[in-house]
Amino acid sequence: MSWYRPAGSLAAQGADVLITPQVAAWEYSGLRVFSLDGSSIALTLIEEEAVIVPLSARNVEVEVDGTLFTLLGRDGVFAAVSDWLYIPRDSRISIRGESGEVAVCTARARVKREPVYTAAADVPVEVRGAGQASRQVTNIATPDSFLGADRINVCEVITPGGNWSSWPPHRHDGLGDCPFTNEEIYYFRMGRVDSAHGAKAAHGLFHVYTVDESVDETVTIRDGDVYLVPQGFHGPTVAPPEYPMYFLNVLAGPGDSRTMAFCDDPDHHWIRESWAHQAPDSRLPWTTAAGRTPQSKITMGGSL
Repeated sequence: MSWYRPAGSLAAQGADVLITPQVAAWEYSGLRVFSLDGSSIALTLIEEEAVIVPLSARNVEVEVDGTLFTLLGRDGVFAAVSDWLYIPRDSRISIRGESGEVAVCTARARVKREPVYTAAADVPVEVRGAGQASRQVTNIATPDSFLGADRINVCEVITPGGNWSSWPPHRHDGLGDCPFTNEEIYYFRMGRVDSAHGAKAAHGLFHVYTVDESVDETVTIRDGDVYLVPQGFHGPTVAPPEYPMYFLNVLAGPGDSRTMAFCDDPDHHWIRESWAHQAPDSRLPWTTAAGRTPQSKITMGGSL
């Protein structure tokens, strides 16, 4: 059994990626990724809330039940942090942009909230881990960064080339002694050290293994791939030197309150303590609302 979905395998209904609870064979999390071409994309959320994030698109117009929002967006996931929009359940949506890629992250929701626009400058960015486990986490709609959602959690992670993320391995499947439950989607873009968005030749690695040992696989991740994680320990994600890795995480679960808590593999939990004696990677943060940071603009030949 594998939960790996290579690029193109989830294309349907005009979307490059279409993940619903039915497609994933679970209950809560979903994702649609669209390539914009100037025409309007119409969606109706039925008992779902959504977070819209421009991935490589500029000036994306989103109409929500007759109210128009404009997302400024960005040139690519490795180029800058983007603004984003929360959309409540049971909304009618129209999305339009001239070009580029946009993500519509979804989750089953119990209550209807209000639409909320968040500017890029207001999206919290943190450097997590240390040494070769350093990565950037962009907290879009997480329990600490955004209170206006019912179930959905969304964040982005950038792993510089040569580093590991999702480390130490952890799970949130509600099985055994782990009380936290979230279904998680990984949507990957693999880049070059000098790219704004994905690069066809780039690739990385991802490891997933379950408590009952029914799944234990390490897959080659290429640009545009998806991995669905309904259960089990996941990690590491590995970015080869000179090929940074990006992934968009969408998580949702059955709890009464949103959480992104997890349970480490007890054999590797000690790694977190080792970070106290290591410095974070100096290339991070990779991006901000203003664009690439000076320390991240390093190529094999020197500074850009």
